[in-house]
Amino acid sequence: MIALTRRYHFAAAHVLCHPSFSPEENERVYGKCANPAGHGHNYEIELTVSGPVDEHTGSIVDCERLDALFEERIAARFGHRLLNEDELFREHVPTAENLARAIYDQLEAPLVEEGSARIVRVRVNETRRNSFVYGEPR
Repeated sequence: MIALTRRYHFAAAHVLCHPSFSPEENERVYGKCANPAGHGHNYEIELTVSGPVDEHTGSIVDCERLDALFEERIAARFGHRLLNEDELFREHVPTAENLARAIYDQLEAPLVEEGSARIVRVRVNETRRNSFVYGEPR
């Protein structure tokens, strides 16, 4: 098996708050990230896929198609938006951890439908100090 990692970017905002917590509890749990006005990040996403090398193309996946899937299902959906307003985060706090899982869930099935490659992991780099991996860590 061969693995390929592609990097993507989009900017989005979020407010970290759990609906069942009081404002004070949200502030205790999430600190300044619980500010009701929200705050934004320039997310860097590393998407790693793996699969057998196609004997005709010499590739495991068509990178242009992978880029298009990311643009259609992730960047267009989340970019320059408040993540809290997306239905995927109606029952989940839009942390980077939950964002990594949501990206995986949105891309896995369409990728598998198009060929034999599968997502190995999604890394969300939220800040220079924080990154989160969903899938098989490296």
